[in-house]
Order: sequence, then C-alpha cells, then structure tokens
Amino acid sequence: MTELCEHVEAWRDRRPQATVKALCAAVQLPRGTFYAWSQRQRQPHPDRRHQAPGRAPRGYSVTREGTKIPDGQILNWIVEILETDNPQYGYHKITGVLHRRYRVVISFKKVYRLLKSMALLWPQRRRKPQHPRRLARNWVVTRPNQLWETDITYGYIAGEDRFFYLQAILDVCDRQIIAYHIGLSCRAVDAARTLSQAVDRRRPEWGSESPVIRTDNGPQFTAHTFEVRCEELGVDHERIPVATPNMNAHIESWHAQLDRECLAQEFTTFAEAYYAVSQWIQDYNERQLHGNFWSPVEMAARVAARLDHRTPVRV
Repeated sequence: MTELCEHVEAWRDRRPQATVKALCAAVQLPRGTFYAWSQRQRQPHPDRRHQAPGRAPRGYSVTREGTKIPDGQILNWIVEILETDNPQYGYHKITGVLHRRYRVVISFKKVYRLLKSMALLWPQRRRKPQHPRRLARNWVVTRPNQLWETDITYGYIAGEDRFFYLQAILDVCDRQIIAYHIGLSCRAVDAARTLSQAVDRRRPEWGSESPVIRTDNGPQFTAHTFEVRCEELGVDHERIPVATPNMNAHIESWHAQLDRECLAQEFTTFAEAYYAVSQWIQDYNERQLHGNFWSPVEMAARVAARLDHRTPVRV
C-alpha cells in the first residue's frame, strides 16, 4: 500500500494537471488511504505501540529506618555483593543480602530490573508451563455469569508516597463488579481469593454452566496458585493474546471511568483511599446509570420482573 501511495505522489509531481481521484483510480487505491499516508509523511508521529504503559520507577528505595537510598547506590552494593560474596548469586539471593546487610526494603522484582539494566543476569532456564494458555475466543454474551473479565490497576496515596492496587471482577453482561481486592500489594493468592469471593456470590445464579474468567497475561493470572484455584472452583480460565487489551475492553473501560471519577482525587492515607474506592464501587453497582439508563442492580431487578431484557454483547 505504501508503494502505491509513493507512485501516486510521484505522478502528481510529474503531472500537476491530473487529479488525485484519477491517479488513485488508475492503481485502484482509495483516496482516503492516500490522503492519510500524505498526512503521516507531513506530520510523522512516534510509534508508541511497543512502549510499556505504567508508572515510571521512583528511582530510590528506603531502609527500615526510612532513609531514601538512590538506585545508583543500590547498584554499587549489588556489584560489591557479586564481587565479594559470590558472582553466581541470582536476584533472589541478592535481594536477601540487601535486606540483611543494608536493611533496604526492596522487592526481588526491582533487583531483577536493576540487574537487567547492568546486563548482570544469568540466562534463565526455560520451564514447561504446567497450565498451557487457553486463548480468548469470540463470544456473544447473552446472560450473566457467562463471561467475567478481571484486571489490576493502581492508585497513588500522596500522603504516604506509595501506591495501592485494585483487582476487580466484572460481569460482561450485567456490568456489575462482583468482587474486588484493594491492598498495598496484589499477588496471585489475592487474585485467587477475589475469584473465590465472586464464585461464592454468584454460584447460586449460574445453574449448570459455569462462567469463564478472562484475564491478561500478568504474573498474578499465570501463576500456579491462580490456575489451581480456577480448577478447584470449576471456572474456565482464558487469557488474551499479548498486546491485545481490546479483548479485555470492558474491564479496561471500567478502569478508565474509575480513574476519572475516583482515583483522580488526592488521598492522604490508605484507609481513606480504601473507603473512597469501595464506596465508589458500591455507587457504581447500585446507582450509576449505564447505556440503558439503569444501574446494574436496577437492570437485574427489571429483568427478573420481566420488564426488560439483556442486550447481547459481542466480545
């Protein structure tokens, strides 16, 4: 397609009397495609498709006494550990030494990132996954408890200079938040516990067919703990392909609404953030109007009374 656009552009230079419509018709090229290509040539934009989203690293860690240690100093300590203790140490053991010797409060994930930035990581062995990924497929959702979506987002506590995490499970049909987890961390065990809460609340409603839970490929959802919990609860787990957030669009849209209406405010303490987010979720389920001008709870009551019906959702 680019080659055809270049041909049309070259013909325009040689034949200024010819119209774009005639030149595009000669090579069977839509005029809109040519104009869009021309616009990109005049105003090129950087390709952001492969830029990882999320917050930037803070650039420091703290000791148990509360002293801030910049990442540069931590890198010097890591190099010293490798030179004096054991050059074969991996990031887990280096994290343990930093905890014990320098009293630094730091996660092994950050140590891994620092080692990777200095090309100090040992090659990782490849493990065969115990639970092969089941790719997400196209659905036409016609009833509640047919397809659930879940993901993790975060908010900032300005008064404590730290982040908190939120994992919510959303029913694609009725748009209710069935269960959620709010905490200063979100591990696989937390995601598994949230799924158990959702199943306990909805199991009496779904009948003979259990729901499907759809997630991305985050470490909480690829972990053995979460996969085992799905099997124990009889819930099918499907994961979207890499770099396709549109296949988890309903929970992503909910996150955007949460950011605008709740997480944009400034929180002083974790308790304040927990109360505000939990209250917002309750209002979302019970009072916020959706496209049908009913809240999820009100719509469920109308369907139960045969006053309305669910609109099929294609995902």
